[in-house]
Amino acid sequence: MPEDVRDRTHLDHADVAGLNFIRSACPYVFRRHYRAGLRSHIMEILDPEAVEREKKGLLLNGLRWYPRARPNKVLRIFRTRFRSLEQVEEELKRVKVIQRYLLPDAIADSQEFIVTYTVEGREELLLCGLQEYVRGEILEPWSPLGAAHLELILNRMGPEAASVWTNGGWVHQVRHKAQAFVRRIKKMILEANVVPDLAGVGNLILTAHGDIKLVDINNISKVSFHPFIYVDDRGYPVCDKSIQALALLEKKLMTRPLEGKDFIYKTFLAPQRMKEVEDMERAFHLAPQNTPSYPGHPFS
Repeated sequence: MPEDVRDRTHLDHADVAGLNFIRSACPYVFRRHYRAGLRSHIMEILDPEAVEREKKGLLLNGLRWYPRARPNKVLRIFRTRFRSLEQVEEELKRVKVIQRYLLPDAIADSQEFIVTYTVEGREELLLCGLQEYVRGEILEPWSPLGAAHLELILNRMGPEAASVWTNGGWVHQVRHKAQAFVRRIKKMILEANVVPDLAGVGNLILTAHGDIKLVDINNISKVSFHPFIYVDDRGYPVCDKSIQALALLEKKLMTRPLEGKDFIYKTFLAPQRMKEVEDMERAFHLAPQNTPSYPGHPFS
């Protein structure tokens, strides 16, 4: 009897293609995305022809090169077990809040859907998402993020991307986009009392257009300005770490000191609170059930 996919550490093409809600004649190849981790399986959806070119290579001017297949979309399979349709709808409401505050240039477009998953003779609700694949480089808030570092990020995107920008135009664009991104996140925190996970490795992508895009919309934390430090269902202080990441983006990308009277930072960046969060984060990483997926750790 096949193991429940929500319990598997990773999936391959055969695992996904064999799910009861996937068409038997599915024309795509499913491949594990490097970020698949604690909360969901993340699978690239690829054209078979592109995968074949990646394997066999192409001849160009007498040289053989192997272009990596780029996903058309990304499939997310949530690990969460939902007891009722109402519980799924509550999860989706939080996702809609994020989508409402972050405009399309700041979030990966995603269509969530609910399926009936057959496992061990039972039928259960399973939440999935079909998400835009965002091309770009990881934006790590704990990195230097000065002009020289940003130029290096652009160069990693390839000569085609770098050639579009001259005289520091891309760095200026990134700083401009960062201002809008930070403003929207702060508005969300103060009005909706939620914050997405900005701290997870690979959760923010910097594109060749200078956009900052949130690609992980699963882990959404409540925000409370009380002394209590909220942790997610895995024991990670995601709210505090996300606001620390937000502060780093504002300070580094907008090249200005943080406003001392800022109510959000005054609460969450208090030295004693940050020390407690650091202790909680250390305990999280030492727990054997938590695979590395946050700053300071390699990709899972």
